[in-house]
Amino acid sequence: MTEPDDRPGRLQLDRFLPYQLSIASNAVSNRIAEIYRDRFDLKIPEWRIMAVLGDTGPATQRELTERTLMDKVAVNRACRTLAERGLVEREPNVTDGRSHHLELTAQGRSIYDRIMPLTLQMEQQLFASFSASERDIFVRLLTRVREQAGALDPASENV
Repeated sequence: MTEPDDRPGRLQLDRFLPYQLSIASNAVSNRIAEIYRDRFDLKIPEWRIMAVLGDTGPATQRELTERTLMDKVAVNRACRTLAERGLVEREPNVTDGRSHHLELTAQGRSIYDRIMPLTLQMEQQLFASFSASERDIFVRLLTRVREQAGALDPASENV
């Protein structure tokens, strides 16, 4: 059995934050994705767009890209699929003729309203082993990590 390599500067994946966040995110997303894929024929990007529109109301594709941190091509594809299925409608943006506001249709809102209790139940199960204060701390720490990541300069040599 090989002992962990404790040399300075050596990557240890079990303690490397980006790796652990990615693995945790994938585990949670994949479990929840089973629900909306099997019951509602939605892929992860499509559900993320619906979740944002359901939570915040109409948005442009640019706003959806910023809110989801998804690639603009993935957002475009998801929006197009949702529109083709009649789950979102596109209205011209009167302030910018090059973009559209997307909004859930009645059918899209109905699906959103049926999925949300299921996802909230899943979230409750994920946090079942956390105390209320641990959950609050965890959410605050994740928010700080996300904000700090947004503030990092990718061109910096210190990254």
